[in-house]
Amino acid sequence: MSSSSDAAMHRRGLAITGIGGLALSFDIPLIRSAGGDVWSLLAVRSLSTFVIALGTWFVINRLFGRKISLLPGKTGLVVGLFYGINSCTFLLAVFNTSTANVVFILAFTSMFAAILSWIFLKERPSNATLVTMLVMVFGVGLIVQDGLESGHLFGDAMAASSAFLLASAITISRASKRDMALVPLVTAIFPGALALLMLPSSGFTIAEPGYIFFNGLVMIPLAFFCLATGPRYLSAPEVGMFYLLETILAPIWVWLVFAETPTTQTLMGGAILIFALIGHSLWQMRSRALRAAVACAE
Repeated sequence: MSSSSDAAMHRRGLAITGIGGLALSFDIPLIRSAGGDVWSLLAVRSLSTFVIALGTWFVINRLFGRKISLLPGKTGLVVGLFYGINSCTFLLAVFNTSTANVVFILAFTSMFAAILSWIFLKERPSNATLVTMLVMVFGVGLIVQDGLESGHLFGDAMAASSAFLLASAITISRASKRDMALVPLVTAIFPGALALLMLPSSGFTIAEPGYIFFNGLVMIPLAFFCLATGPRYLSAPEVGMFYLLETILAPIWVWLVFAETPTTQTLMGGAILIFALIGHSLWQMRSRALRAAVACAE
């Protein structure tokens, strides 16, 4: 593949995953706006996404004539299980800690992806990535310590679990080189079924169901379709970094709508994470540009 073609594919990947990260930033505000118990919201959100997955698969296969698998083999099932468990841990995090804590800890997804890629794909992170990891560990430590002191340790632990699960799904998708675009959508049936079993005896409890239906039918399918497509064009750590859009934007949306203000320590930890990731991204872009310039000169 030529350097120009490679650059075009990389730009396509950046655009696709950028759209996915932006759509994902509205997830928590829509969950909070719907109001209700965790299992009711998880059931509606997941089952709505599953319905969209089936509809999208039908349209792509029958109307456009492009063959795409709902679950590309055993690898697709494993990736889907990671995404499905992540849906559960994510909702539990939203209900057991602050929005800022959830999204700041989720920012660690890219670093988990870098570590997993190093171990399983033999893609050794650059020295800049390793330094960024150390800085981010310090930032996450501040947030988790704050959560421990405020009684939010369980929620913070669920957020960290979500980051690891997402990184695992991204890494496996990258290694397989298969089209996993529909996998996180169709395997939403797993957390949806679990949530139905866990519903309270009173049944569904949702104050404003329109918000959670919009989330499950539009925003989540768009977000995960784009983010699951990203590994075809970008490295696992790069895809993970687009979850940073949720890290930056979700607390802003929640602050504007619900006036939920993070603690000073959480803001400090979040600022460390954000600046570390932005600095790392800029360094990677500069390194890529230098390598391209050297390749052209040769």
